[in-house]
Amino acid sequence: MPKFSVVVAAYNIEKYVGRCIRSLKEQSLNDFEAIIVDDCSTDGTLSVIEDEVGSDDRFTIVRHERNEGLHVVRKDGVSRATGEFTLLLDGDDEFEPDFLESLYARCALADADIVHFGITVVSEGVSEGERAAFESNNNRPSGTIRGDEVLQRIFSEDEGQRMDWRVTQRAYRTSVLQHAFALMTDERLNRAEDGYECFVIAAEARSSIGAEDIRGYVYHYGCGITGESKIGAGRFGEFAQYFKECIDAAKDYVRTHGSPFVAKAFDGFRHKMYELLANDWNVRVLEDEKDEATSLFVRHCGASIAARELWRFVRDRAYPFIEEKVIPAEDDELWSLVRHADMVRVADDVTDEDGMRFRDMRRTAMYYVRELSCRRRFDQYANQSIRVLVTAHKRVTIPDSLILQPVQVGPGNKSDRFVDYLHDDEGENISDLNPMYCELTTQYWAWKNVRSDYVGFCHYRRYFNFTDTFYDENPYGEVMDGSIDEAAVKKYGLDDETIRKCVSGYDVITTGFHDLRQFPGDAGTPREQYEAAERLHYHDLEAVSRIVKDMHPDYSTDVDEFLDGHLSCFCNMYIMRNEIFSAYCEWLFPILERFCAEADMSHYSKEALRTPGHLAERLFNIYYKHAMRTNAGWKTKQLQCVHFENPDEKTDLAPLVEWEPDLVRGKRLIPVVFASDDGYVPMLTTTIGSMLRNASRDFFYDIVVLQRNISYEHRRAMEGYLTRYPNSKLRFYDVTDLVSGYDLATNNAHISMETYYRFLVQKIFEGYDRVLYLDSDLVIRGDVSELFNVDMGDNLVAAVRDVDYLGNLNMPDGKRLEYTRNALGMSDPYAYFQAGVLVLNTREMRKLHTVSEWMDIVSKSDFIYDDQDILNAECQGRVHYLPAEWNVMHDCAGRVAKVFTWAPNEVFDAYNASRTNPKIIHYAGFEKPWVNSDCDFANVYWEYARDTPFYESLIDRLARVMADDAIRHSDAALDERVPRHEKAVSENSPIRRVIDPIAPYGTRRREVMKSIGRAVRGKK
Repeated sequence: MPKFSVVVAAYNIEKYVGRCIRSLKEQSLNDFEAIIVDDCSTDGTLSVIEDEVGSDDRFTIVRHERNEGLHVVRKDGVSRATGEFTLLLDGDDEFEPDFLESLYARCALADADIVHFGITVVSEGVSEGERAAFESNNNRPSGTIRGDEVLQRIFSEDEGQRMDWRVTQRAYRTSVLQHAFALMTDERLNRAEDGYECFVIAAEARSSIGAEDIRGYVYHYGCGITGESKIGAGRFGEFAQYFKECIDAAKDYVRTHGSPFVAKAFDGFRHKMYELLANDWNVRVLEDEKDEATSLFVRHCGASIAARELWRFVRDRAYPFIEEKVIPAEDDELWSLVRHADMVRVADDVTDEDGMRFRDMRRTAMYYVRELSCRRRFDQYANQSIRVLVTAHKRVTIPDSLILQPVQVGPGNKSDRFVDYLHDDEGENISDLNPMYCELTTQYWAWKNVRSDYVGFCHYRRYFNFTDTFYDENPYGEVMDGSIDEAAVKKYGLDDETIRKCVSGYDVITTGFHDLRQFPGDAGTPREQYEAAERLHYHDLEAVSRIVKDMHPDYSTDVDEFLDGHLSCFCNMYIMRNEIFSAYCEWLFPILERFCAEADMSHYSKEALRTPGHLAERLFNIYYKHAMRTNAGWKTKQLQCVHFENPDEKTDLAPLVEWEPDLVRGKRLIPVVFASDDGYVPMLTTTIGSMLRNASRDFFYDIVVLQRNISYEHRRAMEGYLTRYPNSKLRFYDVTDLVSGYDLATNNAHISMETYYRFLVQKIFEGYDRVLYLDSDLVIRGDVSELFNVDMGDNLVAAVRDVDYLGNLNMPDGKRLEYTRNALGMSDPYAYFQAGVLVLNTREMRKLHTVSEWMDIVSKSDFIYDDQDILNAECQGRVHYLPAEWNVMHDCAGRVAKVFTWAPNEVFDAYNASRTNPKIIHYAGFEKPWVNSDCDFANVYWEYARDTPFYESLIDRLARVMADDAIRHSDAALDERVPRHEKAVSENSPIRRVIDPIAPYGTRRREVMKSIGRAVRGKK
């Protein structure tokens, strides 16, 4: 038995293979065998091998008749090995003369399955830095490893994957190597086969020692397909496919031979493989082909994998800038990496390991990117000649402007710091005084830290009107508006160009000076106004007046003339040239400092504690009046003050998987959407409770209520009630901004405008490709996970045919049929579905219409059933029809007999059968259980309603309705005789044995079944 078997792989390497064979012949240790496997080379490789080997009987030449790839070559060669130990040598590498001798001495002493030796790396076109790093990384000492640690040291992420997986950098006990290769796939592997082979070998081996000081293996880095040479997208796509094949082969091994420990190591192997593949994308793919390469990455490896790796590059590129406090240039590759990473879309319901690893990586990367973007933004802020600082203590909507610059003030700076806002606690500041000084802490900060030509101040809800247009004001001199949106920015000139044009050439700009006698109330002077303020103390105004007169006697006249005059501007809003602003601050803050030192505010209320801020409004007027009286030479302008009532930041609904990742990690998500107003909360809660009581615990339900006015108290009550279902999360989303500007009137009294919110779902849930939409007047007795997971293909919606509507289609007057064909344009009127229970294919719906397009259609419609008609008209031909039991409408005012029975026979039969065991009961129409306790299926509704915190509210509602009915009915009405119907089913009918147990005498269900029976049999 020879001491070593050396398996040499050769394919189209005629330039190098001779060097390789000569290095074997020149070994100081002669006791070895070399098995050279030529993989059907198409050049002169085989001739070179034969010439170099000559008659040396230590060499065996094996030729493959077809090219089978490196893995199959190695497997073939290993199967022929007879030595005590076996090495794998690539035909373009070589051994130094004493390598085998030195290595065997170490192998003979060690009782190990694997001996890991060092390498000498020779550059073949790679940079010196890359060569040195590669050599250093692969020559790290590995020590002695036993048992499971052999595999763990190489592949475990917990261990840091501290060891390489190069199969050519190890000597193996031949029996162990042959056993491992026998377990491996016989299929061709084209790239990254080292990782797969090493994984299986390490899983089967029980010991390994390090011999990294022996570096006689000479690795020519850059030969073949390794190294840094540039490749196109197509070639990268091939690499991705090759890597995936190796991963799949390893997965097959784990499935058939691996333990749970090996399965965990496989995860590390898989992630490392994708990381190496991604490195090729980053380093080797031509820049102008990276978009295509990204798509191929996703195709072969999946969106989560590709996205994670691309965000890894973003993280790694951004971090040094963070550490060095440097702002990356606009053409830095970081921004290109961000663009590529953003290209990859991962749906929000992907919560498996790969999906969560992607999200963790993106969260870190985006934190860095956001910080760098903010630094760049702050740098731009500092370079503006006009800086108007917008004071805010909470996140609000700020116009997209480099001049209007948000400043966070108050305690939130410490507890919830906004990274994209400036902060009044940086540099020289009085931030801690914000509870008293209010927006003045921003002004102090600007005085000490801002050096622009102009400095100005707004409040997060109050801005200047920078346009020449004068708008109507309220009685207090303010222009009132709703939200800060694109329309408001245009209307009031809240853009840089308009602001510059407005400010240029002026010295001081303020809000308008108003005559207090025109304001509501009896106060006609600033003095009277302050004295009338309920929560302020008049003696403070007197005190600060004395302080001004004492510190600045020349202002005495101005103090009295202002306080006893009638004109004033408000809000501490102004824009000034910096030198004027600095002079004002040098005058103002010492006055306030002295006031605070002398005043006793220890027992003041929260509002009264803000006295310094209130006083500053008056002090500015005094300062301004003095400048005007003494001819300071200011060129001034007054602008209207615009007061926005809804300035809060308008954010998209955060994906639950991002918002609470630990809550949903590894769980299958089902997004469920409802729409409601505050008055419908009791019914909404009943519907949600019924759904969760019967829903599979194998899924997690992301429940979102689209609303505009649900009270805080109602939201808290709902959230508290639903904590009993830990596999759900309830959230509320305000759609006010999304629906503003649209006419959402309905044509039915019992249909509210909330019904249109379903058209917003595709935008609000941009990360979900499928969403379950449910009306709020349902009781859900089935498992909605079955409903959600229905196979609907590329259809736009899944829904139940509307038996009510189809009954109307068959009415003798033909009006509904004509309406459906002409007004709705439906080629098949009988395809009409009921929209109270919908599975929405939001991916396809986005392709059909944007939200704006949907809302435009809604605003212009004049349909009978509003949104339901629109959905039927727009989605026709692309509907998956659900079994009838998923939307069983109750018998509202006898419509089963009057209308449903007119529906096509098959549809009515399906409806009739579904009533026996409905999965969803839909209380459609005006007759509801909370209005009529005797309505159809009311007993089922109350079974769920009494479990909610709103049960008493529903009972109260029902009692009030019943009281109103009693008032409306006269005594005469009570005396009316009601004629009895002919029995629907005779006393002796065998049907009674079925009907009586499920519909006893006197129940509403029995009455409905009787009406159905009469209608079917033509009786009254």
